[in-house]
Amino acid sequence: MKGYYLYVCTGSGTNAELRTALAVQRLPTKADRSRAFLGHALKSMPSNPLAPTGRPTRRHPKMLPEGTRPHLLEQVNTARDAMVVQWLSDTAMRIGGLAGLHLVDLHLRRGAACGECRDPHVHVCHRWANPNEAAAKIKPEWQMTDGVISGGEIYRVSPAMINRYFRYITTEYTQHAASHGMLLIQLAGPRRGQPWTADAARGMLRRAGRRAGLPGRIKPQAFRHQLTNDVLDVSGDPMVAKLVGNWSSAQMVDEVYGHPDLHSPQFTAALENVWGEQE
Repeated sequence: MKGYYLYVCTGSGTNAELRTALAVQRLPTKADRSRAFLGHALKSMPSNPLAPTGRPTRRHPKMLPEGTRPHLLEQVNTARDAMVVQWLSDTAMRIGGLAGLHLVDLHLRRGAACGECRDPHVHVCHRWANPNEAAAKIKPEWQMTDGVISGGEIYRVSPAMINRYFRYITTEYTQHAASHGMLLIQLAGPRRGQPWTADAARGMLRRAGRRAGLPGRIKPQAFRHQLTNDVLDVSGDPMVAKLVGNWSSAQMVDEVYGHPDLHSPQFTAALENVWGEQE
């Protein structure tokens, strides 16, 4: 549309005001710089004031197949793998944050010394120097004071997660762990006892899903989407789902995961009211 108006105005030599209004510039974005040759030298980009200003098309995140958790728990071979499935299912933790956890990040008793959450929880802290190169995606400030971690992303922990943790830590972890202090370790091969990578966790989920006969590829981010969707269904409050998943905004949660309840009394009453008016 902008090009058409500029062509008409330039060809006829009329409407200089419109040509001036369309000849606007904007600052380049990171995507603009990455696409352009010598993008680092860009100082401005042409802008289109006629472009729509609405939000992009609503995203539809891919959820887990029905019954994924019990099917995966039947197929995994180790206590570590079962703990990974349980922890991904019960929190909205990303796989990089889970693989990057250290034992000091776990506050699995009520009334932890950090004072940031009364109930059992974990602190997901971004660390550049993890030996398995796993890192949290979000990087809030964190610190260790007198051996106690505070800050970072905080996720509540369920009783089932604690149960899986102790089953793993008292068996496989104590047999093979080295002195690195990370939670997830390799259990076989020449690097047994060393930190387990996020890619290895993804492969474990993929293979377990295939053995369970689940459709598609089981990806860690699908657990995060599924939990957010389930919490929003139960609570009906995007702010609650935002806090559970440490999402950036409640508006985004509502737009992506919100959907009407076709069985709610309000929906049924409104529909019956409209039907009654049409009779």
